[in-house]
Amino acid sequence: MAIEKSPHYGSLQKLVDALFEREETVARLDAIILAEAFDLPADLKELVNLLPPGRYTRLRLCDQINSSVAGHGWGYVYGTVE
Repeated sequence: MAIEKSPHYGSLQKLVDALFEREETVARLDAIILAEAFDLPADLKELVNLLPPGRYTRLRLCDQINSSVAGHGWGYVYGTVE
């Protein structure tokens, strides 16, 4: 069975771009709320909910999300963020 890219591929990148459009740091809650507003699928909402509490720079948030994506083996399916 071949693994295919999800129709939601790149959605996490759009989320990160939107979070940092006007801010230098964001709170975990900001990411969770925006993931809900973007109506992300359950798998991606789960990844956002796995973020530890706190404030994030773009680099730190991307590292956390990419770590979770890699841990689930979803890099090809959903993509990574930068």
